[in-house]
Formats: sequence, structure tokens, C-alpha cells
Amino acid sequence: MSILISDEILTLTHMTEPEMRQEIAVLLFQKRKLSLSQASRFAQMNRIAFQHLLASREIPVYDLEDFEKDIRNLQEMGRL
Repeated sequence: MSILISDEILTLTHMTEPEMRQEIAVLLFQKRKLSLSQASRFAQMNRIAFQHLLASREIPVYDLEDFEKDIRNLQEMGRL
């Protein structure tokens, strides 16, 4: 599926196409709709650059929920 964002929308938002891609990718990552790698690909950025973008906005890549899930997985595996 392709989504067409008109030049009018880009003009109204004062954004370039890459900026719009980044904004959408950040939003979908924050909402946990895309993984880090999926969001970075959508934004057409390498993963490290996308992580820097998230850090510049103080958006954590690894949060408490992820940590708790990792702890549970380690306990189930008998490694903790």
C-alpha cells in the first residue's frame, strides 16, 4: 500500500518529505506500532541515526515495560 502526501500538506506543515517520514516513524514507534528497525526503515534512516533522533526528543528506546519483559523471559529460561 502506498500513501500519497500532497505537496500542499508538506507546505502547510513546513516539512520536507524526509521530515514527514521521520515524524510518522517516531509517532508509530512511540505508539509501539513499529519496532525500532521497522521505524528506522520507514524513516529511511539507519538504525543508529534513528536512535539519535529519538534521543534528541528524549524518547526512550528501551523502557520499563521492555525491562520487565526481559526479566520474565530470563526467569522462565532459568537464567535469573
